[in-house]
Amino acid sequence: MNKPTALVTGGAGFIGSHCSLDLILNGYDVVVIDNFINSSPAAIEQVQRVTGGHITLHDVDLADQASLREVFQIHRVDVVVHFAAHKAVGDSMNRPLEYYSNNVTGLLNLLNAMEEAGVRHLVFSSSCSIYGDAKELPLTEDSPARPTNPYAQSKWMCEKILADLCSRHAEWSVTALRYFNPTGAHESGEIGEDPTGIPGNIVPFLTQLAAGRHDELHVFGSDYRTVDGTAVRDYIHVMDVVEGHRLALETGPLPGFRRYNLGTGVGTSVLELIREFEKVTGNTIPYRIVGRRPGDVPELVASPALANADLGWTARRNLTEMCRDAWNFQEKHPSGYASAAMSGGGTT
Repeated sequence: MNKPTALVTGGAGFIGSHCSLDLILNGYDVVVIDNFINSSPAAIEQVQRVTGGHITLHDVDLADQASLREVFQIHRVDVVVHFAAHKAVGDSMNRPLEYYSNNVTGLLNLLNAMEEAGVRHLVFSSSCSIYGDAKELPLTEDSPARPTNPYAQSKWMCEKILADLCSRHAEWSVTALRYFNPTGAHESGEIGEDPTGIPGNIVPFLTQLAAGRHDELHVFGSDYRTVDGTAVRDYIHVMDVVEGHRLALETGPLPGFRRYNLGTGVGTSVLELIREFEKVTGNTIPYRIVGRRPGDVPELVASPALANADLGWTARRNLTEMCRDAWNFQEKHPSGYASAAMSGGGTT
């Protein structure tokens, strides 16, 4: 029997590369498309090294409709896992048009290419940010959407497009996974989070700061109505996130549109995260409290009950493991994936 073929968009990025690894280890053939704006081809080399498997990689931007269609002509794709998107809250406040163009138009181009190829099974990377300034916690899938920034708004718009598509065309099967704050790295330390430029997410910034690549961490806001005044988030290990994607694939293709939270159900403040990182790694983190960042909200914590009931999914790794694994990747790769390339473990 042939292995199912999964097309992973943004598959060289942080979550995409870990998802590709997990799919290979669980019997899938994997095809990746990525434009490498915020990722490295070396991540794919590392995935292949860890798994002993093969990934077919295409340098394709979702804006390039002709190249996108060609990928579907070359490969017999069974399912698509869609990660490719701009993803930083602060950056989206400064570049709203780029976020709507890339995230929303990119999805539309992908859906049209899938429809032409007769591929109608999709797992979509959504976000807890669509809940915005939540009035009640923990958040369930029925909590109202209140996006407060263009990134979150773009994800909410994408979900509405997918729901409309499934409502009109019963042959489509779409699962949107609203995950909370992914962090950590694969336990091997060979793949992890290595963004281009200054990290927009706190944990890779912490690891780089501890390695001497930055001077201090800016903590945005200390006057929220939270346990210590700093923003609270539901941090989740990246390997738990990608296991959720695989379980969503394995439950389908069921007709219609479904959405699930992927989170631990445990909130951690920025200061609590810093203290845990210091305890796990033995590093002291210099930080400075600054003003709130536009578009941020005080607290986002998931109720993962529906994913547990429908998908059989639960987060199995804790904050200590997240910090440990993220630091392990940093220690093994002081310059990120450039370190792997210099050591012969990745592309040059």
